[in-house]
Amino acid sequence: MSQLQPPQHQDHQPGDEHRMQPRPEYIREGYQGSGKLKGKVAVITGGDSGIGRAAAVHFAREGADCMITHVGSEEKDAEETLRLIEAEGQKASRIAGDIGDPAFCRKVIEGTLEEFGKLNILVNNAAEQYDWNDVTEIDDEQLERTFKTNLFSHFYLIKAAVPHLSKGDSIIATSSVNAFKGNDSLIDYSATKGAIQGLVRSLSGTLMDRGIRVNAIAPGPVWTPLIPASFEDDKVAEFGKQVPMERPGQPSEMGPAYVYLASDDSSYMSGQTIHLNGGVVLNT
Repeated sequence: MSQLQPPQHQDHQPGDEHRMQPRPEYIREGYQGSGKLKGKVAVITGGDSGIGRAAAVHFAREGADCMITHVGSEEKDAEETLRLIEAEGQKASRIAGDIGDPAFCRKVIEGTLEEFGKLNILVNNAAEQYDWNDVTEIDDEQLERTFKTNLFSHFYLIKAAVPHLSKGDSIIATSSVNAFKGNDSLIDYSATKGAIQGLVRSLSGTLMDRGIRVNAIAPGPVWTPLIPASFEDDKVAEFGKQVPMERPGQPSEMGPAYVYLASDDSSYMSGQTIHLNGGVVLNT
């Protein structure tokens, strides 16, 4: 089987984008903004790299200011994302901490309101995953950690954000193809993503009368720092080969979908999921 990217491994999550070979593409050179998010303010968790960086740069090109969250070890990637947002002529800020902590999540929303004066878009994107071959080997502490990061953070941030959102505003969750088909070595991760789907569908009804839309994007294999941080060299080298397109997606191929869900273009869409997975057909 031909290699799609060189074997590589990183020893901590969520991983460093600046250490990846090749570097992920966060926006296509020809992407033209048209002011779809002009005057809006977005919070993007895990916005320092990967899909989060792609969403942030696309939002900025469409006219939005951005607050990104990241873990403390990812300052280099986070600073680069801020630079990219500001290069688009938009304001940018970052806050480091643990999104599995409800107090930190409240701090994120409070800090956004203090700095930008409002909030229109919440992107719950940050996640962690671990490669397990045997469910009995999953450590109890790590299981709880995965659910706090991947799922509880959505609740914490939504609870803090909803009082400040208005008609036309948007909540977007990053789900996964694994929520629909499962993954025999990403068991706890896949479970969190399945729960996110239930949250999106339930919350969309709850917030319908307020005009706040809630949707999800379910990526397939995407070339982000989480991949070399999650898998050993051999899996990284063949990552993405399993889908019909026989390659991983780039974050740049995800970004426009986040723009769609954040903008008025999706004004008739709530409780739904966009599947960007390299051609995997899902009966959902």
